[in-house]
Amino acid sequence: MAWIYLTIAGLFEIVWAFSMKQSEGFTRPVPTVVTIAAMIASFALLSMSMKSLPLGTAYTIWTGIGAVGAFLVGIAILGEQASAMRIVAALLIVSGLVLMKLSSPA
Repeated sequence: MAWIYLTIAGLFEIVWAFSMKQSEGFTRPVPTVVTIAAMIASFALLSMSMKSLPLGTAYTIWTGIGAVGAFLVGIAILGEQASAMRIVAALLIVSGLVLMKLSSPA
């Protein structure tokens, strides 16, 4: 169950990163509220996953999901650049996440 909590926490991290961008420095109320709510959900689920997962594993996976997810949202929704070097960097992050998962207890 911890891995499910952690995955959902990572997805909420993507939501809050995107909504923070949309809040324009917390000047737009709806994206600001979404940011805060998603942050709370993300941290709560991360905390729940850490009851049984090692700190390093949980935190690495959580930030990796957020980083790669935000990168993909930036390209798909915000029209950010998708250069070869940025894509390779994202693939290296995903490779690290897979290795972290494989080296961690079930």
